[in-house]
Amino acid sequence: MIDFLMTLPGLGWSLLGYLVPFFFVLALVVFVHELGHFVVGRMCGVGVDAFAIGFGPRVFGWTDRRGTEWKLCAIPLGGYVKFKGDLNGASVPDNEGADRMSPEERSLAFQFKPIWKRAAIVAAGPLSNFALALVIFTATFMYSGIYVVDPVVGNVVTGSPAELSGMKSGDRILTIDGQKIDAFDSIRRAVSGGGDRALAIEVERAGAVLSLQATPKITEQKTAFGILRSKILGISSSNQPEHHRLVHYGFVDSVKLGCDQIHSVLTQTIDYVTGLFAGREKTDQLSGPIRIAQVSGKVAESGIVSLLSLAAILSISIGFINLMPVPLLDGGHLLFYGIEALFGRPLSRKTQEMSFRVGFALVLMLMVFVTVNDIIQIQKG
Repeated sequence: MIDFLMTLPGLGWSLLGYLVPFFFVLALVVFVHELGHFVVGRMCGVGVDAFAIGFGPRVFGWTDRRGTEWKLCAIPLGGYVKFKGDLNGASVPDNEGADRMSPEERSLAFQFKPIWKRAAIVAAGPLSNFALALVIFTATFMYSGIYVVDPVVGNVVTGSPAELSGMKSGDRILTIDGQKIDAFDSIRRAVSGGGDRALAIEVERAGAVLSLQATPKITEQKTAFGILRSKILGISSSNQPEHHRLVHYGFVDSVKLGCDQIHSVLTQTIDYVTGLFAGREKTDQLSGPIRIAQVSGKVAESGIVSLLSLAAILSISIGFINLMPVPLLDGGHLLFYGIEALFGRPLSRKTQEMSFRVGFALVLMLMVFVTVNDIIQIQKG
């Protein structure tokens, strides 16, 4: 018992080392998402009852001059904006309350705004997540810079796809399937998006350009997020100093590179989700709050820039997930507005209420699944 008690202070600091970075990252991503809804909602003339970070009882907050309650809640795993006419923070319309509204109240209620305004307000959340990622990536490329490693082959693994293709140490990779390769990190992205087929690779060797073909090999690697499956050629980068450099980019190039990063994360996410439904991928890569907290703590040890980069990736993921056409999520609301625009009238109240219940059940089951999955993968690790 004494030995156990002696470990408690260290355990507390360890938990703080995970929880503080995790809540910082999550609060930033959630705040920006909800701020997108809030700002566009105000621009469209919708009243706002509450802006909350977290769920459950209010810990502290205040009410502004327009009557909006700003609050931090006890369970900081999300957030919401409650507009006039909403039944709750999930933007479920209060249909019974709407029937009792005065004309003045209806003019401020979300559900009585034109379709395009409702769609703009809903879409603003995920789009704000993508904007946050772009700002973080752009600032990183401009001010912190990134270490660029030239696409020069250091070592070639024996028996690897690269060796079988004829690739050798010292080769400079120029293109993969027509994509220009200007850094070693670009090789991974080009290979991961190449499909299960031979890739056409151009390399420069002793001043001559050679055309090679290699079929990437799928490998599994244990990470904090679970088992990561990736496609590899079987090469490592050169360790020569002249092939490593810190590069700072101008604003325009930084924005372009930021967009490339967002595109890369989205492509990998879509490929994984598609592979999941097709049976090519496994669910052990799905991460919930426990493993995200674990990764946040480890990334925070590398500094604020690394932690913000994690926030950018998480922001992209949350923006993408929210655009899924699942009732209760932003994508589900957009789907309903599309149906309303197509048929000239909204779905019946009963259909909408049933859809929101189904959506809530799906989201709840997903949260339970990823949490259990986190525990299982941590025990395996």
